[in-house]
Amino acid sequence: MASKPAQGDAYSLILEAIDVGVYRPGDRLVESELAERFGVSRTPIREALQRLETQALLTRDGRSLIVASLDHNQLSELYVVRAELEALAARLAARHASAEEVRVLQDMVQDDRKLMDDPSALARANRRFHHQIHLASHNRFLVQQLDLVHRSMALLATTSLAAEGRGGDALAEHDAIVRAIAAHDEAKAAEALRTHISKAFMTRLKLDAARVEGSL
Repeated sequence: MASKPAQGDAYSLILEAIDVGVYRPGDRLVESELAERFGVSRTPIREALQRLETQALLTRDGRSLIVASLDHNQLSELYVVRAELEALAARLAARHASAEEVRVLQDMVQDDRKLMDDPSALARANRRFHHQIHLASHNRFLVQQLDLVHRSMALLATTSLAAEGRGGDALAEHDAIVRAIAAHDEAKAAEALRTHISKAFMTRLKLDAARVEGSL
C-alpha cells in the first residue's frame, strides 16, 4: 500500500494550489476539504496550514483560515525587495553561471515563445526562468530568500503576463537578461533584471487600477 504524503508534501500541494489560482485571496481553506482533495490525512493538512499561517500566506477570519491578500503598500514593499534580490541574482549569475546554465536559460527563452497565447502556462514558465537565474547565482542564501519572496507572489490573484502585450515584452526582457549573463556583464544583467521587475510592477498596478475602476 502506498504511503500518504508527509506534512511537507501537504504544504507543497496547498502552496501550489494557491500559486496556480485554485485558491485565491479571500478563499476559505477547510481541513476536511483539503484532505479529501489531496488524499492526505487531516493531521499533515493541519500542520501545513499552521506553517502557511506562520508565513503569513494564510490569515484568520474569525475561526476560519483564508488565503491572505496584499494591500497596495504590501505589494509595493514586496516588489522593492524582489527587484533588489533578483538584480543581485542576475549579477551573480553573470559572474558564476556555467556555459551549460547559460544555455538552459537561452533555451527557456526560445521555448517560452510558444506559450504566448497561454498566460497561465507562460506564468509557470516565467517562474521556472527566474528560479533558474537564482540557481545560476550559486548563492544558497540568496536562493532561500528569493524562495520566500516568490511564495508571497503566490498571493497575487492574477499574473501581470495576462495584460495585453505584456507576454511579448517580458520575453524580450528575458532575452536581454540572458544576453547580459552570457556576456558576463554583471552591471548590465542586474539592471536588465531590475528593469524587468519594475515593468512587471507597473503592469500589475495598471491591472489593479482597471479592476477597481470597473467595480465602481
